[in-house]
Amino acid sequence: MSRFEADNHGVSISGAGDNKTLADFEVLKKPKRNKFAFACAILASLASILLGYDIGVMSGAILYIKDDLKISEVQVEILVGILNLYCLIGAYVAGRTSDWIGRRYTIVVAAAIFFVGALLMGFATNYTFLMVGRFVTGIGVGFALLIAPVYTAEVSPASARGFLNSFPEVFINAGLLSGYVSNYAFSKLRADLGWQVMLGAGAILSVFLAIGVLAMPESPRWLIMQGRLGEAKIVLDKTSDTKEEARGRLSDIKAAAEIPEDCTDDIVQVQKQTHGEGVWKELILNPTSAVRHVLIGAIGIHFFQQAIGLESVVLYSPRIFEKAGITSSDHKLLATMAVGFSKQPLS
Repeated sequence: MSRFEADNHGVSISGAGDNKTLADFEVLKKPKRNKFAFACAILASLASILLGYDIGVMSGAILYIKDDLKISEVQVEILVGILNLYCLIGAYVAGRTSDWIGRRYTIVVAAAIFFVGALLMGFATNYTFLMVGRFVTGIGVGFALLIAPVYTAEVSPASARGFLNSFPEVFINAGLLSGYVSNYAFSKLRADLGWQVMLGAGAILSVFLAIGVLAMPESPRWLIMQGRLGEAKIVLDKTSDTKEEARGRLSDIKAAAEIPEDCTDDIVQVQKQTHGEGVWKELILNPTSAVRHVLIGAIGIHFFQQAIGLESVVLYSPRIFEKAGITSSDHKLLATMAVGFSKQPLS
């Protein structure tokens, strides 16, 4: 039977064949957060601002577009709602692009496409021209929407991965708010000029994003999939909480890439990637019980997120306030800004 004993050195714990003091037990300390990984996640999540800005700015700009271009309600609804379809195309292309040129440069591509789209909308003089800009912008938003969480997940240490993966949603709301602010800031301009400046100002955000990417390393998973183990080790050492975690992450990714565990070369030859076709087949046709539950949960969350109509409320906030009796354009935009401010801390 164990017993506690007091001696000159403090409290000791004795038992069968051992005699240890409390000083012999190492106190487990919470590992320090990896600031470099946090910075990388923040920079990558800036891509999500593009989606938020586009949704926010269009909600106010459409008030002036409708009057200036003399378009119908159906045309308004198409202009506003078509973004989701374009994003779907962009996200699909972004997946393959990120496997080809890397996560980091895919973010640059997203910023470049959004930059062009924002300028096209900013210089649009008719509905057709505006729809072309909307298409290009939607592709850029789709790129950003896919690549931000992918990069964040691949660069984050295990201790903070869940927290850092929430950053894209936070930055979507930040972009939403910036779009609302842009609407109010440029609402004093001439009617036919104000909405063009509102939409064109989004190009500035994409420039900051492209510059920020220069400070980011490439995803360690992508580097290993390309056989660039030496570079991946450096990134993993910088983005992991401990050396042991870095080695564990390296081992896991090497196993996924079918690289021998004992391989220590900086550059290795890896088999040609299949862009995940086998993964999708296994996920849909023959998932394990655990994977099936995760899949159902993920699909359910995203389905109900859209089904509750929150995006419609965000897109049509000024018009909703108009139906509520607010007639002044300034007051409608201010009320919409209040929605953005209240949404931000809750994200």
